[in-house]
Amino acid sequence: MFRLRRAMSIRRIAVAGVVFLAAAAGAVWWEVRPVGGSGDQRIVLIPHGASTRQIGDRLVEARVVRSRAAFMLALALRQANGRLRHGEYALRPTQSALEIVDVLVRGETVIHRVTIPEGYTARQIADALAREGLVDPDRFLLTALTQARRFARPALPDLPIDSLEGYLFPDTYHLTRGLDEADVIAVLVDRFERAVGADLQAAAQARGLTFHQLLTVASMIEREARVPAERPVVASVIYNRLSRDMRLEIDATVLYALGRHKEVITADDLAVDSPYNTYRYTGLPPGPIANPGLAAIAAAAHPAQTPYLYYVLKPDGSHHFSRTLEEHLAAIRRYRP
Repeated sequence: MFRLRRAMSIRRIAVAGVVFLAAAAGAVWWEVRPVGGSGDQRIVLIPHGASTRQIGDRLVEARVVRSRAAFMLALALRQANGRLRHGEYALRPTQSALEIVDVLVRGETVIHRVTIPEGYTARQIADALAREGLVDPDRFLLTALTQARRFARPALPDLPIDSLEGYLFPDTYHLTRGLDEADVIAVLVDRFERAVGADLQAAAQARGLTFHQLLTVASMIEREARVPAERPVVASVIYNRLSRDMRLEIDATVLYALGRHKEVITADDLAVDSPYNTYRYTGLPPGPIANPGLAAIAAAAHPAQTPYLYYVLKPDGSHHFSRTLEEHLAAIRRYRP
């Protein structure tokens, strides 16, 4: 009899335990279940450095979780505290809090495709990224043009200036919102480092240049040569003038010094007092005036061998190249009546 009562007591306890666990599981599911309603996506931006409580509040505001407590419960169940990734997410109210935590742990962010054309300046890059909502343009420029040493890489040895102009590689990028401006810059610089091989570094040394100087030449080629086949020829003109201690007198450097684009450069523009103004100062400017692509860098590394010292733009976008000042003046009269 005693054994029978004990067995019945154990069964009651077991049943009670099962009922309790079922009730607890139901309560948990009730908390973390989907908000429900429309299955439309809700865009939620998780900023860099946001705390779990702040993330929970953003999810509640977007109406994709029921409460901050529901989010914290899901976080605990998934053991995901400290594993959530920042960025922009497309979430749905038909997802449970557990599913949403899983998405944030995996970092399944919304990706934005943005193309940086060859020859863009840092300012143009900042504007292009800002149009996609990926950066604050002022913070991007401040970091890129004054804090180059934060981004030390083997491909950026001993930069003589604090600007990363020239090192923000033009390419197509897939980025998510919510990144710090420095993180975005690091992506562009990392792509530059992968794209520029040791052979280009060696080519600079072979010409008696630092790689920074070679990149400066490449940036001028990128901005001046509209016809790809002319890049090595434009490079030869630059090197020929440098070897003769002639001022380069490149219009693109004046525009960079002015900080804005103009269709017609005036005499006052040519007189602007800037080390980037190659009409005023002999030699190379302090650094690149744009961010060149690989073709322009290759042209700077392997210029054509020509006797040319001058060129003038023709109406079709190509250039007429000349050996002497007399030839150059005749070409100006011909192509710029």
